[in-house]
Amino acid sequence: MPTITKSNINYDKRDLSDKVLLRLYYNMLRPRLIEEKMLILLRQGKISKWFSGIGQEAISIGVTMALKPSEYILPMHRNLGVFTTREIPLHRLFCQWQGKASGFTKGRDRSFHFGTQDYNIVGMISHLGPQLGVADGIALANLLKKNAQVTAVFTGEGGTSEGDFHEALNVAAVWQLPVIFCIENNGYGLSTPTNEQYRCKHLADRGKGYGIESFILDGNNVIETYTKVKKLAESIRKRPRPILIEFKTFRRRGHEEASGTKYVPKELMDEWEAKDPIENFRSYLFSKKILNQEIDEQYISEIKSEIDSSLESAYAEEEIVPNESKELKDVYKEFEYQDIKPNKKTHELRLVDAISEGLKQSMEKHKDLVIMGQDIAEYGGVFKITEGFVNQFGKERVRNTPICESAIVEVSMGLSIAGMKAVMEMQFSDFVTSGFNPIVNYLAKSHYRWQQQADVVVRMPCGGGVGAGPFHSQTNEAWFTKTPGLKVVYPAFPYDAKGLLATAINDPNPVMFFEHKALYRSIRQNVPTDYYTLPFGKASKVKEGEDISIITYGAGVHWAIESLDANSQISADLIDLRTLQPLDKESIINSVKKTGKVLILNEDSLFGGIASDISALIMEECFEFLDAPVKRLASMETPIPFAVQLEDQYLAKSKLEGVLKALVAY
Repeated sequence: MPTITKSNINYDKRDLSDKVLLRLYYNMLRPRLIEEKMLILLRQGKISKWFSGIGQEAISIGVTMALKPSEYILPMHRNLGVFTTREIPLHRLFCQWQGKASGFTKGRDRSFHFGTQDYNIVGMISHLGPQLGVADGIALANLLKKNAQVTAVFTGEGGTSEGDFHEALNVAAVWQLPVIFCIENNGYGLSTPTNEQYRCKHLADRGKGYGIESFILDGNNVIETYTKVKKLAESIRKRPRPILIEFKTFRRRGHEEASGTKYVPKELMDEWEAKDPIENFRSYLFSKKILNQEIDEQYISEIKSEIDSSLESAYAEEEIVPNESKELKDVYKEFEYQDIKPNKKTHELRLVDAISEGLKQSMEKHKDLVIMGQDIAEYGGVFKITEGFVNQFGKERVRNTPICESAIVEVSMGLSIAGMKAVMEMQFSDFVTSGFNPIVNYLAKSHYRWQQQADVVVRMPCGGGVGAGPFHSQTNEAWFTKTPGLKVVYPAFPYDAKGLLATAINDPNPVMFFEHKALYRSIRQNVPTDYYTLPFGKASKVKEGEDISIITYGAGVHWAIESLDANSQISADLIDLRTLQPLDKESIINSVKKTGKVLILNEDSLFGGIASDISALIMEECFEFLDAPVKRLASMETPIPFAVQLEDQYLAKSKLEGVLKALVAY
């Protein structure tokens, strides 16, 4: 260690005991010594990448020690001190960084891209922003459980430029969520300085715009960080609300080691090196005779010994042996489907009513289920599916949201992390683009990455035929069927919709639940009055025949019924897929082998749609049984137009009868 000099940071001991001060020092020293070792291993090629938090340790340690071990923290890639202060075994951390099986992601992700329920830590993803909304979701769960707990989430000054930052703070403010937003303002986003990131003087000033308290702290002063965050956390536990803290600090190494720091002026680097949080605190503790050379050397020796022994055990771990079945199995959390049979008493329901009834009965069954969406509370949603729900379940469980799809997907994920269930309504499936990132990168990948389920259903009112134009008429299931980790459900009938929705809510995996708007009030069916479930991955045979197989789903099922009713001479197997992921391959193959001809119909445009994958499957599995080329029929390769005559031309329905007759006659 360097020679002891006068501290360049002003510390105020206040009423902190020597024991606490020494613990603060030890907890900062530990990640620093680990990092120094990791930088050596990086140069030796024993780890692949490193994001350094050297010089920022006071923030991680101060915040983590200020919170209770039972309270969640959502750190970034420079917050090693969060992980070490929560006493995660170094052996497992080293295995994580070396891609060993004992790491938290089993070699599937690197560095700090993981979480662990054992230590109430939820790691980041590279897209930075989503964890802010996830913290909102965990905080919402705490609020609903009334457990007086705080959640802390980290971001950098660069991350505050993302829309997720705005959405998360706004939701937290509107709902008064017990969450502390921690901005580590370390001067640079990779090579971009703060004056190219934002124009306000302090990022903490943004708190005023959201109506929340905000503070600026010296991020290199561990006493100030610890005491202030501890005091704020105690206050939030008594009076739940969000708080924004900007920690002023500096990133003294590259964004990651390979990028270097040549773009940083030397005098700026020298200024911040003189403010090193560990060296200054060490000097202060020596000056107050709280720390001495013997204790300091003991700490260093103890930590280095722990590092060396943990590295040895990590090196001894065998390299991962790829296992295809295990990889595939871990994409989804295992779900034991419970087949709950329908009762015999039925009543006639429209599709919209069946979905409403299914959702209501699931709310009654799952007391931890929260539904969220724009205008879904008193107004009942734009399609009135949740009308009356507030009176029965209350506004805590039936929540109107601001217009912020991304944050609400993230809140749903946070609820799942905290052990609850969530159903989120996209007001129209088209609006999912505003929440696309957390769906395909967070929900879909979490179980595969670190075995965290995403117990979330995203309801997707979709489809054309209602004259709603390009932004309210898409049927965009193909965006999600190709994303491993998501399940995709698309019912065509009220009976199926109610039973499949119940299963979707029971399933701990993320489910995209498509509901065709044109079918909402046009399709009626006798539906069992009580709660029941239907399995995923089981298609329904709507009609049985010998001439041709028609494979479709959603509105396509009803278009096919219309065409077959008008052409009674055609004997067809009509397969309603019901779920697209998982897909009932067996029913498809068996039908095609029987008829020898197949028409695959989807409402979405052709290129890249689910019909193309089904066609490829049939060619691979049924080629020798085919009596005609596999035919795909889909809508035009244009956005969906508004005018009725243009929409009629666009939709595949207008071409179905002619294509069907031609294929049968082939």
